[in-house]
Amino acid sequence: MLVGSVTLTLDPGTILLWAFIGLVAGFLASKVVTGRGKGVVTDIVVGIIGALAGGFLAQVLNISFSIPGHTTITAIVIAFVGAVILLVIVRLVTGGGRRWSRSG
Repeated sequence: MLVGSVTLTLDPGTILLWAFIGLVAGFLASKVVTGRGKGVVTDIVVGIIGALAGGFLAQVLNISFSIPGHTTITAIVIAFVGAVILLVIVRLVTGGGRRWSRSG
């Protein structure tokens, strides 16, 4: 699949890598913003959306971030920043995140 000037391959390995990056970034962002993870599926979704948002913001703001030789860690950092921004916006829109909290 061609997106802009980047070719994306959606083989099982790539999908698993995206899920892993999303899980790690989403879980860490959830811990930072709310103090706990949101569950595996929600953390993956938050992390993947965060990766897209973080990559978009970095491109718009002309920010170049790279850890040489560690592309997966670079992707996790970018996804984490995007996921934190996403969760903060969600908390602001939903009135302090009451809908996101778990009783326990």
